[in-house]
This record gives sequence, C-alpha cells and structure tokens, in this order.
Amino acid sequence: MVVNNKVDSLSYDVEAPPAQAPTTPAVVSAPPTPRGEAPAMTTTAAVELHKVSVPERRSTAKALRQRLAEVFFPDDPLHQFKNQSSARRLVLALQYFFPIFHWGSDYSLRLLRSDVVSGLTIASLAIPQARTRNLITHTHSSFVPPLIYSLLGSSRDLAVGPVSIASLVMGSMLRQAVSPDQEPILYLQLAFTSTFFAGVFQASLGFLRLGFIVDFLSKATLTGFMGGAAIIVSLQQLKGLLGIIHFTSQMGFVQVMHSVFKHHDEWAWQTILMGVAFLAVLLTTRHISARNPKLFWVSAAAPLTSVIISTIISFVSKAHGISVIGDLPKGLNPPSANMLTFSGSYVGLALNTGIMTGILSLTEGIAVGRTFASINNYQVDGNKEMMAIGVMNMAGSCASCYVTTGSFSRSAVNYSAGCKTAVSNIVMASAVLVTLLFLMPLFHYTPNVILSAIIITAVIGLIDVRGAARLWKVDKLDFLACMAAFLGVLLVSVQMGLAIAVGISLFKILLQVTRPNMVVKGVVPGTASYRSMAQYREAMRVPSFLVVGVESAIYFANSMYLGERIMRFLREEDERAAKCNQCPVRCIILDMSAVAAIDTSGLDALAELKKVLEKRNIELVLANPVGSVTERLYNSVVGKTFGSDRVFFSVAEAVAAAPHKTQP
Repeated sequence: MVVNNKVDSLSYDVEAPPAQAPTTPAVVSAPPTPRGEAPAMTTTAAVELHKVSVPERRSTAKALRQRLAEVFFPDDPLHQFKNQSSARRLVLALQYFFPIFHWGSDYSLRLLRSDVVSGLTIASLAIPQARTRNLITHTHSSFVPPLIYSLLGSSRDLAVGPVSIASLVMGSMLRQAVSPDQEPILYLQLAFTSTFFAGVFQASLGFLRLGFIVDFLSKATLTGFMGGAAIIVSLQQLKGLLGIIHFTSQMGFVQVMHSVFKHHDEWAWQTILMGVAFLAVLLTTRHISARNPKLFWVSAAAPLTSVIISTIISFVSKAHGISVIGDLPKGLNPPSANMLTFSGSYVGLALNTGIMTGILSLTEGIAVGRTFASINNYQVDGNKEMMAIGVMNMAGSCASCYVTTGSFSRSAVNYSAGCKTAVSNIVMASAVLVTLLFLMPLFHYTPNVILSAIIITAVIGLIDVRGAARLWKVDKLDFLACMAAFLGVLLVSVQMGLAIAVGISLFKILLQVTRPNMVVKGVVPGTASYRSMAQYREAMRVPSFLVVGVESAIYFANSMYLGERIMRFLREEDERAAKCNQCPVRCIILDMSAVAAIDTSGLDALAELKKVLEKRNIELVLANPVGSVTERLYNSVVGKTFGSDRVFFSVAEAVAAAPHKTQP
C-alpha cells in the first residue's frame, strides 16, 4: 500500500506494511503554516493508522528465566550442543571447558616456534626473579600455575606468575599475626591456606557466571592502566639498571624516585654501562622488527640472546662491579597439601588474606589479559579467566606456591617476544622445571641489570599516547577515566588506579541514566521521518506539536528529570511561538523508539505528566514504544489512562491522528 503525503509542498511516497488490524484513515486540516515550519497533515493526506501490538504474554517464571539467561549466559553456551551426537558433545564440552582443545587443533610448527622463543624468554626472567625476592616458592609459582592456566585460560598473551601487589599484601597481612622468622612453618601454612582460599573465591566467581563484572574495565580504563603500569614497572627496574642494593618495595612514582636518589651513592657505573648498552641493542632490534615484519625473529630472539651474552661477559669479567643473581637452590619443594589448615585461631586471618589477595590478583590478571586482548583484537572470557586463575591457585597451594595471576611485566615480555598461544606458559613451566632440577648453577653469573633492560624494552611500547589523544577527541569522560587510571597507578597503586577509573566509568553510566539525552524532533522534508532538529538542520517543526525523543530507558533514577525536561521544552517552545506569533503547543508526542525499558516509577511519571498537561489543555501521546515497554504499559493502570488511542505506531501517525483532538 502506498500513501501519498504532502509536507512543505513536497510530495513523497511512503510504503506502508500490510495492515495487521482494522485501521481508520485520519483526515485532518491544518492552520496556516508560518514560514520555516512544516504544515500539518492537510486534507489531501490520508494516513493509515496501525495498532501498536503487545508482545506475547509470558509467565513470570518464563520472563525471569529469560532475563537471567541474558545476564549470566549471554553467549548461550548450550546452543552448540543442540542436535549433536554424544561424541560430538563430548568434544565440544572439552573445547568449552579447556580452550586448549579448541585452538590446539589448528596449532602449527610456526606457532610453536614463536611460543618456544617467548616461553624461554619469560623463563629466563622467572628464575632470576626468585633470587632477587629471596623466595624459592616464587620459582615453584612459575612452574605449576602456568601449566593449569594454559589448559583453562582464554588469553593467548597472559604470562602467569607471582605479582608484587598480591605478594606484598599477603605478606603484610600475615606478618601482623605471625613472624616468618620466629614461626616459619606456621607462616608457610597460612600462606598456602590463604592461597587456597583465594583460589576458591576466584573460581566461585567464575562458576556463578559473574564474569560480566570485568565489563566495567573499559577500553579507556585499560589504556590508562597499561600506560601507568608500564611506567611504574619501568621505574622499578632502575634498581637493577643502576645497581642499587637498597630499594623501596613500594610501587608509587614518588616513593620509587625518592629511593633512587636517596641511594645515589650505590649507583655502579659498570652496571649502568652494561644496562644502557643492552637496552640500546634491545630497542634497536625492536625498531628493526617494527619496520620490517619479516624480521620479527630479531626482536623475538633478542631478550634470550642478551641473557646468554651478558652471562658470558659477567663470567669472563668475574662480575667485577656488576650485581649478579648468585647461587640458587636446586630441586623441587615437597607437596604442601598437608600444610593447609582449616581449623584453629588463624583460619579467619587466612580467609581474610585469601579473599583480599584473591580480589587484587584477579583484578590485575583480568585487566592485563584484557589489555593484551584489546591490542590483538580478540575476546577474553571473564568467567573462564576467573575459573582458570582460581583453579590454578587452588592447585598451586598444594604444590608449595603462593597466590599467582597474570603478571604485567612477564606478559609484556611474552607479547614482545612474539607469543602466539598459551603454549608459551607450558614452555616456561617446562624450562623452569628443568632449570630447578639441573640448570640452577648456570644462572649464577646472570646480571640483574639484563633483566631490567628486557622488562623496560617490553613495557615501554605499551604506552599508548595516540590512543589517549583519540579518547580526548571523541569522549572527554573516557579520557578522564583513562587519565584517572594512569595517574592512580602511577602515583598511588595499581588497585587504586583501577578503582578510580572504574568509579568514573560508573559515574558516566549513572550520568547517562539519571540525565538521559532528550531531543526535540522535526519532520525531514520529503519523508515521513522525524529526526533531531539539532542534528538535522533541514528538519522542520509541525505547528501545534512538540515532538520529544527520549534516548534512554526510563527508570526511577530519571523519571523526575523526564517530566522537568519536557516542561522546559514546552516553555521554550511556547516562548518561541509567542515571539513569532504562532500557534502554541497543543500536543506533545513522546517518541519512545529509543526507550529500551521502563519501570513503575517511569510509568507513574508519565501518568503524572499527562495530568499536568491536561490541566493546560495539552495532549500527551506516545509513539513507537518497544515490546517490553508496551507490555508493561498495557499491564499497568497507566496504560488504561492513556488508552490505545494515545499510543501510536509512529510519530507520523501520531501527528496525523492527534490534531483533530487538540484544536483550541
């Protein structure tokens, strides 16, 4: 069916869909049209009105089930199992719960080559770091958890290991009650038990499908986090790069720089010379690979090659003036499952420590994983990450490991070395195992400075200045969240930076909900389409009508603002009409095509607004409500107040049908 409309002396055709219910043509006349306004529908225009359909009725249980499914299972994971054989379902289940079976079928020798190089590179960092922190459990934490994560994790770039924040928090909380020097066995028991509780807490979040929590880590937040963490990690490497012996364990920019200059008398020129030389070589190889992708192997092999060469140089020169790793104990620690304690006066301390370190490590691990996933354009499943990190910590607590997660510095080196899949974690764990059993003496002469140079090279390229500039250009609040994460991580701590950035992101959401965007709409000449007059300059007002578009759900948080803003629009429109000697507004059409949902407070606000407008002899009608809004409208008393004759299929039909009711 084709309907001919005439707007502003322009004829246009609108193809209407077949009628679903008996309809009534509305033929109306319009007053004289002032200059610059669109005329109302004339007597030559007949518009067929369509009934607004109510969605199929659902029981409360069905509606609740569908809503919960959208919240906890948006990816519909069971869909792939439909109409499949039992054998195929088993394969799909293995691929879903163990991502390694999913991408492992397409694994190739080329990928293995890249993963071996990156795995050996991060292993060359993991062993020496154990000596620098005086923790043999640190080495075991680089062996068992990475194997678990490679089976369950969804990130390709995440390198698993202990992180400074979780280690410091666990140590400080446990030291308040137990001294590691006076009661070392009890201290280890509480550390392993806390790690187990941390794993249980993390895995529970994943099991309960609460992965959507990580969605609050926006791209802007991750950009700021990545830049701040990169600078902090780089500054911490000044200890090794300058040869400082006494260095702060804090991570703030001010504390680190204060420690650097406070101990300037410990700076060693031999260490600085070697560090600057290898740092220049590593940066040069990185630049070569960036300019010529075919030479990717140059930068990928550079870190491990630097470790070998620097160790040889240190051995030949007898490490004169250069700090080296020194002796590392060989062998594996015994299992620690028998050291887990779930009774006694310290269980509460272990539980609190586990939950706190579990939150911190989980937040940092997922933030790091999503950061590198955004760089490589793939998705990280928050639920799988929670499960993977939780299970690996539970297993690690039984294998002499303390809490582990995705390490930013290791992941940066892993990414820089060209890793392709989680096999790099398997290679690292295997290399750590072989080293623990046989190769510990080889690291005696490895300079600490070479580790610092490798980490600085890896993280310095993660500072995305251009990305921050784009955020400023596109969205100022996103830029604010980015800078909050950056400055929070840089000046306070990783967790505080993320917390501030997430808080700003939540404030942005609340701002959009409580103060939704509302626009005055006009008809675009030559069409039956109503668009924002601020966006479309050619859009024209229709005499006696005020068309308002609401571009947000209507909730209790913005229902009062809705009424206030519409009354302000009405006042401004009446003032404009009086100044131009035009007809005042007699009908307000609320375009609800962008209103995704409405609650009881929103419905009450519409009813109250309708009463206020009726006292001023102004009609309020609704146009194009979506299914869920229509369902709630017609199931409430408010729906009866409006009636089907005040709810229209489109704004054009509302304009066509309403004028004969609104004549003064």
